[in-house]
Amino acid sequence: MEKVSILHLITAAKNASPFDVNMAFDAGFDNIMPYTNVTLNEITGLVQDAIFSRSPSGIKREGIFIGGRDIDLAMDMFEAAQKSMFTPFEVSVFADPSGAFTTAAAMVAKVELHLKKHFQTDLQGKQVAVFGATGPVGGCAAVIAAKQGADVTLVAHRTLADVQQIAQHLNQRYSITLRAVDGMSEASKQAILATSDIALCTAAAGVRVIQISQFSGSANLKVIADVNAVAPSGAEGVEASADGARIADTAVLGIGALAIGNLKYKTQQQLLESMLIRAQPNAKATFLEFMAAFDVARALSAKV
Repeated sequence: MEKVSILHLITAAKNASPFDVNMAFDAGFDNIMPYTNVTLNEITGLVQDAIFSRSPSGIKREGIFIGGRDIDLAMDMFEAAQKSMFTPFEVSVFADPSGAFTTAAAMVAKVELHLKKHFQTDLQGKQVAVFGATGPVGGCAAVIAAKQGADVTLVAHRTLADVQQIAQHLNQRYSITLRAVDGMSEASKQAILATSDIALCTAAAGVRVIQISQFSGSANLKVIADVNAVAPSGAEGVEASADGARIADTAVLGIGALAIGNLKYKTQQQLLESMLIRAQPNAKATFLEFMAAFDVARALSAKV
C-alpha cells in the first residue's frame, strides 16, 4: 500500500500560513502537518523523527517546508534540516518564509525578462536600487540581483545605519557586495533614480516610496518593479496589473504586483510539486531556497 504524502510545515511563527497550507494541498500533498513556534535547536529532532519513522522508500512521500517571517532564521533552519539527514534517509526541503523567496524570485525574473525583451540585455553590470530593503522580499531580491552580476544599492528611508548593517550582513552571508545609501529626501531619491537602471519597490503595503517626479527625468532608468498590491502603489504610475507597460509620460517600463504575484504563485506551486515528484524511483531529495526559486521563476517567465 502506497504511503500517504505528508508535508511537514515548520515555522517559528505563532501560526502556519494559510496561504502555504492551501498551496501545498493544491500541489497534491495528502496531508499537511504544521509545527509552530519552532526554534532552531528543535529542527534536528523534528527532521529525524520524520525520516526515521518510515523506510527509505516511504520517506520519498514526505517533504519539509520552512516558513516563518525571518529569512535568516529560515535559512538557518533550512541548513540545519539538511545537516540532520543522510543517504538514504533524506527528504526534500523547501524554504519560503512569508513567501519572500518566491516573491523576490518572481520579481527579479520579471525584471530580467523585460530587460531582455525590450532592451536586449540582462542584469549583469546594471545599477539596481532597492526601496524597502529592510523587509524580507527586498533583502532577498537584492541578493538574487547581486548574484546575477548587478550592482545593487539598498535605499534607506529612515535610518541609514540600519540599512548599512543589513547590507553588511547580507554581504558576509552570501558573498556579495551591496551598498547602502540615504534615500530620505526628494533630492536623494531623484539622484539615486537618475543613475539607476532598475528600481525595485518592496516597501510595506500601501506605502508609496517613489513619485513620477523623481524619475521622469532619468535617462538611465529602464524598469520599475513594485510588489505592493495595496493602494497607493509603491511606485507612482505602476499599475498592479502592469507587465512591462510604459509608465505614463516616461520611457520607463512598469511591472506591478499582480504580474509578479502570478509568477510567484506558479513558482511556488512548481517547487511544491517537484517535492512530490521525488516519489518516483531513483529520484533524489531536492533542497529548495531562493536561488532554486529564481531558477524556476526564470524558466516559467521565459515560456510566456
